[in-house]
Amino acid sequence: MTFNALKSIIPGIPKMRISVLLRSPYLHFPLFFFITFSLAFYYFRGLLFSPLFSRSLYLKQMSHEFLSQNMQQGADALEYFHQSFSQIENKALYNATFPCTKTPVAPILPSVPSGRTLLVVTIITTRRQAEYHYLLQVAHSFLKQISECGPNCYDVRLLICNVDLYPASHEDACLLSQLLSSVERHVEGQEDDSPNIFEREKQDYAFCLSSTLEVFNPEYVLLIEDDAVAEAEIFSAFFELVHVRFSQEPLGGGLYTKLYHPERLQGYLNPEPMRILEWFGLGSLTGLALNFGYTLLFYQLRFSWRQFIALALYSMLMAELFGRHYILELRRILPALYNVVPATECCTPAMLFSESSARRTLVYLDELTCKAGYAKDTALYRELGRRGERAWALEPNMVKHVGLFSTLRGSFDNTEPQLL
Repeated sequence: MTFNALKSIIPGIPKMRISVLLRSPYLHFPLFFFITFSLAFYYFRGLLFSPLFSRSLYLKQMSHEFLSQNMQQGADALEYFHQSFSQIENKALYNATFPCTKTPVAPILPSVPSGRTLLVVTIITTRRQAEYHYLLQVAHSFLKQISECGPNCYDVRLLICNVDLYPASHEDACLLSQLLSSVERHVEGQEDDSPNIFEREKQDYAFCLSSTLEVFNPEYVLLIEDDAVAEAEIFSAFFELVHVRFSQEPLGGGLYTKLYHPERLQGYLNPEPMRILEWFGLGSLTGLALNFGYTLLFYQLRFSWRQFIALALYSMLMAELFGRHYILELRRILPALYNVVPATECCTPAMLFSESSARRTLVYLDELTCKAGYAKDTALYRELGRRGERAWALEPNMVKHVGLFSTLRGSFDNTEPQLL
């Protein structure tokens, strides 16, 4: 080769190297990861249930907005029930007080249908911050969902279970007693003989469950705490559970099905084995899809395991940073996508029982004594293991927890609570 020919080839070598580099995964992947993770760290810091959430930037503002919205929803619920009563009774009652009664004066649900009641939603209530009207918000949400459910929910009943030590002082419960079925645990002025607040909470829970069975004898009982507002999908979830998932045996023989788990405890990096498997599955599927898109974009002819593994790990990490709670929300698209998994220990805002499992639960609770560190949710969960039983949890959550003010576990103070 002559000198002139070699000279004409050498200038083309850097151009060839740049072209190869621009088409190389060793450039694409680091650049892609850097850009997307940078965007994630910026945008995910405003997501409340993301591990990247910035408390210093957003928590105070979001808590204040949540409380303001909550107060407005409480006022709307109060107006709704006042209007319901005044329309039926043909009188204005916006400034009236209502005596507690066990028989609705102006019922807003149809009379109990003939035959056995399918489902009773029992709201366990005690006094909370009066201006938020938590109980009225919860009752209003369930009445709205019953109305939108249509004929399928004609035999769904609501029961207000007032466990306040001074039931007549619980004004919202007394208002609802004019419109809905209600029971009271305590007699006015009766002393509380519970050894501690956790045992009293357990006894309240058992009383409401027992009263529901006694008053209605239903096939299913949904025990709701008075700060758990129903999501729009709650009855579609119920029918999916009882008619599809557990069609052969009520609740699949389980003691209960939880319809709520705290969002902050729903992440993948938790001790529940099923979540780890779900995480790997999500990463593998997303990694495979990304790898397929990459091969089409850059005309690769061979499948690369190294690329697939890198993209799968990337997808898993991105899913955890985004927040599993938000990914679960996608399951609301169809009832068939709802996830039924073994129940975890915490908490009891919304618990579904069958008639037989409710009676077993009452026996178990009667044998237990709750105390600090051994509340009713912990006690029931440990009883499952001791007795060789099982329980379930439904995902995503079918109620929204709105109560930020403590009732049974502390007194009210002047400190504004926070979402986390």
